[in-house]
Amino acid sequence: MIPSSAPPRLILASSSAYRRELLSRLHLPFEAIAPSIDEAPQPGEAPQDTALRLAREKAQAVARQAPGALVIGSDQVATLDGLQIGKPGDHARALEQLQLMRGRRVVFHTALCLWDGRVDDPTQAAQVENVQVFVDFRDLPDAELDAYLRIEQPYDCAGSAKNEGLGIALLERIESSDPTALTGLPLIALTGMLRRAGLRFFDTE
Repeated sequence: MIPSSAPPRLILASSSAYRRELLSRLHLPFEAIAPSIDEAPQPGEAPQDTALRLAREKAQAVARQAPGALVIGSDQVATLDGLQIGKPGDHARALEQLQLMRGRRVVFHTALCLWDGRVDDPTQAAQVENVQVFVDFRDLPDAELDAYLRIEQPYDCAGSAKNEGLGIALLERIESSDPTALTGLPLIALTGMLRRAGLRFFDTE
């Protein structure tokens, strides 16, 4: 049971500028706090399970610092043939990733968790959802892949391409129920969660 009160504090558990920009589109006041968790996948863990677990752990970590708040956690895992494709970290690994993915379909699992700190029962506090995005990469030569990486340097992005930037030129097709999921925060899923938590987007009174 959620008591009736003033709108709760809304927190994005992320340091991502892209997620902050996406959340700002909803015209809701919020703050961003970076969670401190180990983001390594667990042995034998399915990609979607990794994404869902990390989204929940990010939200929980920040919720412990902010009792009574609504906390948004999100995580994304890219997969090719069912195997995880992590953040490359450097140019050489990013080029290897793009070479592996060119001409092929990559599945991005973008998991979302809304943790409601107003709910007393922790087993009932979280809403979670995994939004899949299917991305077909163009079959481009090494020289173009290398040139792209030197321009945008997406070494902190799973899949080594920023679709919200020049990386869109590497892609041939995107299929998803939520157009913002690939960037890292599925707003269609999130607005549904926030509505269920009692937030309003349009003041009709």
